[in-house]
Amino acid sequence: MKKPVSASLQVLSSLNEISAENWDQFANPETGCNLSKELINPYNPFLSHSFLYALEESGCAATQTGWMAQHLVLSRLEDGKSPEICGLVPCYLKNHSQGEYVFDHGWADAFERAGGHYYPKLQCSIPFTPVTGRRLLTKPDKYQDENRLLLADGIKQLCEKIEVSSAHLTFIEKDEYAALERRGFLRREDQQFHWQNNGYDKFEDFLQSLTSRKRKVIRKERRAALADNGVTIEWITGRDLTETIWDSFFEFYLDTGSRKWGRPYLNRKFYSLIGERMADDIVLIMAKRADRYIAGAINFIGSDTLYGRHWGCVEDHPFLHFEVCYYQAIDWAITHKKQKIEAGAQGEHKLARGYMPKITYSAHHIVNPGFRDAIDDYLIRERRAVERDNDILSQHGPFRNNSSP
Repeated sequence: MKKPVSASLQVLSSLNEISAENWDQFANPETGCNLSKELINPYNPFLSHSFLYALEESGCAATQTGWMAQHLVLSRLEDGKSPEICGLVPCYLKNHSQGEYVFDHGWADAFERAGGHYYPKLQCSIPFTPVTGRRLLTKPDKYQDENRLLLADGIKQLCEKIEVSSAHLTFIEKDEYAALERRGFLRREDQQFHWQNNGYDKFEDFLQSLTSRKRKVIRKERRAALADNGVTIEWITGRDLTETIWDSFFEFYLDTGSRKWGRPYLNRKFYSLIGERMADDIVLIMAKRADRYIAGAINFIGSDTLYGRHWGCVEDHPFLHFEVCYYQAIDWAITHKKQKIEAGAQGEHKLARGYMPKITYSAHHIVNPGFRDAIDDYLIRERRAVERDNDILSQHGPFRNNSSP
């Protein structure tokens, strides 16, 4: 008979309570390849201690902004040995639903009208970052499935201990949901638009994979964004990410963020911290006109993926957004042999530019049984709609024969 696993849980109120080495060995364990030459656990910069701690240290993800760290640390207890960490979950206690990109405001309103208290809730995610990645951080060893189940149990135990309405793991990897489903978590699906590299050697190869009409449109847009306005583009990374460069980019971010959200989530200190600690994981695509930077987009670099995040501008030119955020990202990804680009949340306009619809996943633990049943019923219908929409959009891509690469 198999001996029951003895495990313990610890809750960290800040990333400064665990070393970067101890965190990163689970967040980004060593990468290998499977028999199909696909990367196992490719490096994800958003899971790193450097990124998450920069959010905390800068005050962006802090108690004052409604993101109180409650990071879970799971340790296994072996006979005669000291406890050994075997898994982690980035968690936050929240009193609102801002900065998540998986919208549950309707759930909160319904529960409150029924006499319940939706907030606080537990959010297991990367703050302000709608990017796919692991949330049950474990090593790919023989204990991985078991450790994922223990982490799922730990999330439920934490909900009970701190008396919250629910726990939400957003933008999870699809294979993580197996463990969460076994523990009764509900599956939610949504849609993003990602670009796939089909072995292109240059941007022109990508254009040749498109229909003739789409090629002409993209060439026209690129010419209008750059040559017609005297705009040039710079790719800036590593030691070239100076404080002066960050000053320019932050001006763009503030302008666009203020118009989109009313109040930008990130502050200037955050950009200095990531520039200091993870500059080689970042590429800024900056547009310049008349010797002055006028627009820019920040991208984070993973093992096989370029992650497009924020953009902003101080001059409005036709198609400049498409050039800086999408076409330049494709050009950079091809040049640096990246397999895909994740371009953030929403945006059907990305479809015409080679970014195809992809299903994203989240998992939800709802404590109240009656409320859980209502959410479960809603999610069944929502999934059907998302999958139907995804199928339709996939048939209307810009590629020849309406097929993605």
